[in-house]
Amino acid sequence: MSKASVDLLESVGAGEVKHPGGTLLSHLLRVERKLEEWGAREDVREAGLLHALFAPDGSPDPMYSMLELDQRPRVAEVIGEPAEGLVYLYGAMDRKYTYPHLNDDSDHWRDRFTGEIRTLSQQEIRDLMEISVANECDIASHNPEFHAKYGPEFLVLFTRMRSTISEDAWSEVQNVLA
Repeated sequence: MSKASVDLLESVGAGEVKHPGGTLLSHLLRVERKLEEWGAREDVREAGLLHALFAPDGSPDPMYSMLELDQRPRVAEVIGEPAEGLVYLYGAMDRKYTYPHLNDDSDHWRDRFTGEIRTLSQQEIRDLMEISVANECDIASHNPEFHAKYGPEFLVLFTRMRSTISEDAWSEVQNVLA
């Protein structure tokens, strides 16, 4: 994790946004730490740390976005283009459309901002799923209502995606969601 990434999060108020387990900043730091424990590449860890910058689909508050999309170059300057690309993929992902298509013959991903549909690489799918497991399991472990309402749905998703996530991520799914 880079100091510049944490500075960016602090500059956009992530330390002030309430989130299960404390603040959004504390949640994001836990996600990054979990990815590090699992041996994720640096760009995946940085993307995990900044995954909430563009209000991921499913965020409880539509005003949750920390940055506007025109700030993507600013994010890329801090974490590099590969990691920023993952932050965008995560935040722009239309979950209702994309989740059912992952791990089928299409591996289609739909951009909820533009409507674009494209096929993800297996590496992109793995990276998104690792970030998703770290994120959803952290929220579920700090919010019993979230766990009760969404835990079963994420358990089904992550079980279906089992072949794309690491052993450590699968253990987390089993420990938190099963």
